Amino acid sequence: MFKFRKGCTVPYPERINEEYEINDNCIVANIGADKIEILLFDFIKIHNEPLFFILETPAMKNDETEIKSGVVEKFHKDVYYIDGCTQEETFAILNRVGELLINDGLSSFGFGCHVSHDEIMIGKYNVVTIYSQDIEKYNTLLEKHKIKRVDKIVTAWDTFTQNNPGKSEKVETDGKDIFDIPKMFEDWGIYLAEQRED
Repeated sequence: MFKFRKGCTVPYPERINEEYEINDNCIVANIGADKIEILLFDFIKIHNEPLFFILETPAMKNDETEIKSGVVEKFHKDVYYIDGCTQEETFAILNRVGELLINDGLSSFGFGCHVSHDEIMIGKYNVVTIYSQDIEKYNTLLEKHKIKRVDKIVTAWDTFTQNNPGKSEKVETDGKDIFDIPKMFEDWGIYLAEQRED
């Protein structure tokens, strides 16, 4: 059975398989929670260049505009970066907060490359996206982890209905949650780059 992040609940988990599709310069994949960390380590290992860490968290309630009492028309997310990381520093980030990030249901996170511009993002409901100008090279990486290529992937998002939506929630690890991460990495130079519509 496919293993979801602890902070995610889906109505039809039996419809989700570990698989991926390629569209132009992008891979979209369903990756089990038990494989996310090792996949990230492997992605980092093949990029001997300056890297960055990216974290996307829901914006705070007081940053949202209510169209009427208790109703928000558009939600936003805060986008944080740590630039200019070495491979060792990205490994240290994963060792420090990887369990929290992988288990959390509200955040998206990942790593990117300053030179090649390749990027991997771990999104809600275990949807992993890889961007690259040479996307075919990632077939080997995914096959190594027994993730099969398909013509058309079915993600958790495809299974949601108005009556059967997904549910994502905050998870704590060792008394910390994703909203603590910017403070935890202040001395690493983490910064809020922008607030985007979610």
